[in-house]
Amino acid sequence: MKALASVARKNKPEALSLNGMLSAQTPADQAQPSSGSAQKLCGALSGITQRSLTPATAFPALQSPCFYHNQFDDAVDIEKVLEEVKNDDWMSHSRLVQTATSVREVSKQLQRRPIRRAVRNVMIVTKARDNELVYLTRELATWLLRTPRYGSDIGVNVYVDAKLRNSKRFGASSIVDEDPRFQSMLRYWTPDLCWSQPEKFDLVLTLGGDGTVLFTSWLFQRIVPPVLSFSLGSLGFLTTFEFEKYKQHLNRVMGGEGMRVNLRMRFTCTVFRNNEATGQVEEGDQFEVLNELLIDRGPSPYVSNLELYGDNELLTVVQADGCIFSTPTGSTAYSLSAGGSLVHPDIPAILLTPICPHTLSFRPMVLSDTMLLKVSVPWNSRATAYCAFDGKGRVELKKGDYVTITASQYPFPTVMRTDTEWFDSVSRTLQWNTRAATQKGFDPKIGSQNGSSDKEDEEPEWDIDTDSACYVSEDGSASASPVRRQMSLLGL
Repeated sequence: MKALASVARKNKPEALSLNGMLSAQTPADQAQPSSGSAQKLCGALSGITQRSLTPATAFPALQSPCFYHNQFDDAVDIEKVLEEVKNDDWMSHSRLVQTATSVREVSKQLQRRPIRRAVRNVMIVTKARDNELVYLTRELATWLLRTPRYGSDIGVNVYVDAKLRNSKRFGASSIVDEDPRFQSMLRYWTPDLCWSQPEKFDLVLTLGGDGTVLFTSWLFQRIVPPVLSFSLGSLGFLTTFEFEKYKQHLNRVMGGEGMRVNLRMRFTCTVFRNNEATGQVEEGDQFEVLNELLIDRGPSPYVSNLELYGDNELLTVVQADGCIFSTPTGSTAYSLSAGGSLVHPDIPAILLTPICPHTLSFRPMVLSDTMLLKVSVPWNSRATAYCAFDGKGRVELKKGDYVTITASQYPFPTVMRTDTEWFDSVSRTLQWNTRAATQKGFDPKIGSQNGSSDKEDEEPEWDIDTDSACYVSEDGSASASPVRRQMSLLGL
């Protein structure tokens, strides 16, 4: 149960309150009358939190749906989303997971209906060490500041990486000198700002590859604003927008057409440490994972010996180099390299992919996203294990330690370009189901080559009556039909 909650820890800002998240609105939202959907959701979820759970467990786990329902109020049928949540008199692990399920129900509705929102604060995430991308960041930021939006003669507020504040290539001083108003409109983001005030950003633009998108997910460990990714890297599973057409794309998203959003599933992974001195299990680090959680043997020469539990029931003992727990979004990453299946991101599931298992019958599996998985290092294990969260934050699991994996309450919203963008990216990056040459079809010649319609000048279509590979060449033969051939053998 504790693994499902986003617990505030030391040196980190406290989680926003439920009522505070519902009351937080942008200036554009305050100018419009509220439809009351957010208040309905607040009342339903507040009644749940007052039941048999402690506030530290129930309260943070129910924040994310409130945020997305509040932000996308006019595009979501709130009654349909609340149907499963409000008709129960108790709360358990399954209830908490169904809160994440309600977020995915919101995702289905958002994909069918464009969201028209005033985008007034845009965050740009780019590789600060890539000189070429720094120039493109300057171009994009300048265009966003200059282009008039929403009845004003200037653009919107732009947040860039604080590392670019003194960059000569970015040239912040020359941008500000162009218009005195840009002084307050050109701002800088830091990881602490992303953690403490994620609602400040209306849209996040990424310039790079899939690694830049994963870095953005790493920055927002709780609520994530909608992310629009431009393809400027080596791969493009998650980056479906061309930067050469950024004006066209952003005018559509920030204009009257609006944006369609897909809420991609993330994992909440929590590390629990066994305190040998006190004999108690203490909660450690917690990570929001977009691609996968990797558990491997590290530098040990022995195979990993891990116990896998599902809803507190022992499922199996993993003896392998390691195992991968992947989201549908991460099915095209490490899991695919280890032999896992391609899974569409709209399918709510947990992918379990072993790495070089000791038994060949241990094959990749697709598990229900409602399960609470736990992977522990048993006391009789020969060595420790190591965890990596989206390739970052690598930690060691000692004997008695374990990590839990469950569907996150904080999904990763991505701006959709087309309905088939996932198939397009798989076909483009993996050359999925393509071959050097397609099978040639039969090309019969109809009519003469000279264009004459005389029958005597026409060549026959085939030299034989039928294809001997499929049919017999002689008419009336008993072998022409399997039934006739059987009857002839019986003397009938």
